[in-house]
Amino acid sequence: MTLKQIRVKAKNVGVKNITKYPKETLIRTIQQTEGNSPCFRGIMGCGETGCAWRADCQN
Repeated sequence: MTLKQIRVKAKNVGVKNITKYPKETLIRTIQQTEGNSPCFRGIMGCGETGCAWRADCQN
């Protein structure tokens, strides 16, 4: 997902000041806002196959 797409998603879930965050922090903020664990790139070998961020996270 591109940074532009991530910013749109962040805006849609209500994250404020979206341009001040680097990509990883913005994704973690989205995860937390959605009620999920802010774990992006924090768990190697993650088994959560349904995660929207998996392609970027586990590469």
